[in-house]
Amino acid sequence: MSRGKEVKELREKMGMNRREFSDYYGIPYRTIQDWEAEKRELPDYLLRLLKYRAEIERRIKSEDI
Repeated sequence: MSRGKEVKELREKMGMNRREFSDYYGIPYRTIQDWEAEKRELPDYLLRLLKYRAEIERRIKSEDI
């Protein structure tokens, strides 16, 4: 799977639209759009960091319940 598709999949798993995802991570909206359209390639380390933060925060939320 391409990194752009992985970003889109992560965003959808988080239940966010592009604007929310952009604001959440502090990444320009257009950059998210370009990654998902595969017009720009995001670095592998950045994709891992995005996934890591999402997983950590998911775990924290599940512990709060």
